[in-house]
Amino acid sequence: MALVLVSCAKEAPVTTPAPEIHHGMIELGEKLEDPYTVENVQKAVRSLYPTKADRVDIRPTDLYVRFLPATDGDLAVLEGLGLYLMDHPMDYRIAREGDYYHDPAVADESITWQYAVVPRDFDFPSGVRYEVLDRCYISEHDPTTRASAPDIDWDLVEREAFRLTGNEAMLEPAVKGAAGTPQGRITLLDPQYAGGKPVGVSGVMVACNVFVKIATAYTDRDGYYKMSKSFSGDPRYRLVFKNEAGFSIGFNFILIPASVSTLGSASPAGVDYTVKEDDDAWLFRRTAVNNAAWDYISRCTPQDLDISAPPQDLRIWILPFLKESSTPMFHHGTVVDADIVKEYVGEYAPIVSMFLPDITIGTSESTTFADVYSNTVHEMAHASHYSKAGSNLWTPYIAYILKSFVLDGGVPYGNGPDSGFASGVELFRKGAGMCEIGEMWAYFLGDSLNKDRYGGSMPSYPSWLWFRPEILGYLYERGFLRCEIFKALGADVYDLSTFKTRLVSLYPERQWLVNQTFSAYGK
Repeated sequence: MALVLVSCAKEAPVTTPAPEIHHGMIELGEKLEDPYTVENVQKAVRSLYPTKADRVDIRPTDLYVRFLPATDGDLAVLEGLGLYLMDHPMDYRIAREGDYYHDPAVADESITWQYAVVPRDFDFPSGVRYEVLDRCYISEHDPTTRASAPDIDWDLVEREAFRLTGNEAMLEPAVKGAAGTPQGRITLLDPQYAGGKPVGVSGVMVACNVFVKIATAYTDRDGYYKMSKSFSGDPRYRLVFKNEAGFSIGFNFILIPASVSTLGSASPAGVDYTVKEDDDAWLFRRTAVNNAAWDYISRCTPQDLDISAPPQDLRIWILPFLKESSTPMFHHGTVVDADIVKEYVGEYAPIVSMFLPDITIGTSESTTFADVYSNTVHEMAHASHYSKAGSNLWTPYIAYILKSFVLDGGVPYGNGPDSGFASGVELFRKGAGMCEIGEMWAYFLGDSLNKDRYGGSMPSYPSWLWFRPEILGYLYERGFLRCEIFKALGADVYDLSTFKTRLVSLYPERQWLVNQTFSAYGK
């Protein structure tokens, strides 16, 4: 798999104890009785309000269900319906936290059961296997009944349902179950940025649940979040790396579409957490990639960079065992001949074909936020280029990269059009041309954004790079805007010659500068 996924060498307040992060597979304890079932809520109402219980209509508001997707497409259908999916049941004690769970009754190579809470009138998608596990009542989802029974204290009913089902110990110990609305801040410390002060982990999903009562919220730019529901019991908190800006970060376990870092159970008042470079390695990498990708996308606006953002639903994989990163854009339409993929990845080819990454970030030599930021924005620059070039040009590009990596001993760029395999085969010749302008652009934009964030100067590039990112840096220093350079890329610009011609046609008044610059670098 490593071979197919490379293309580029390249102060928060703390109100709760810092959670302990766990990895590996979740271990389930005993099954618990869910206080939110219709039957248990009815018992709680009768216990507290024996003379009024008959006048309170407790009907299901939600269904606790599980789905068994057969394919990645099935997963996408469920997510497209706005469901928050958990890969483990919600009515079991968690004996040990972790990143993921896989039901032992489901084959290892298959997607495991996905648990969700859906409205009682949910229209189940055809073709996706499901089971209804419980009929539930969540009072916040039933404003009609709440309005018709104003003298019912629903927080008190919830606490009574916990008591009757033997779950009283899960209530907030200090006040025995006083309801709270979770809110807090998730931050990171990037020592080389913002004077080392905490900055928000932006746009990431914070999810919490107690049994089938679930709340989710996205952090804002500064890392603040607030849930829309209150909880009597201590919720279990998770960071889900499916960003509001339109990308997800995966590959902590290959069958999970978005990585999860579980923060454990904590107060219903909320959880604050600050991620440091020497913190949990997985959490450090995920938050670093998250913020770099969010920062990049937020800068693609007309008011800032004025370039095309990467496509929505972007899949980013973090590969800590690799140094190299890549932007194959498989999920968005790049199709490399199956024989080429199989030649390099063998038995992993079906998995790569099923769970298609768009970007991979190799972090084996990335020890700081600045390292990860640099790698990530480079690949995001490629994804913006893909938005203009499309899969017809990206396919030969990636095919050329694969061939180069294998034949040149791990060097992903080959020797350009002079490569033996490229000069004789049209697919690879076109790929070499795309490699030249694609890498020029990504090196230039990524390094200029890195300079924007951390200061310093543009780097000197190694002599073995046969393409010359310095060309774009020289133009930029002499007045070309980054958006003007980007405008010259497109679906009909497939090598350095067409790129240069497009620059001249767009900016004829600066033809002399374009010609002078390309000539100075031997192009």
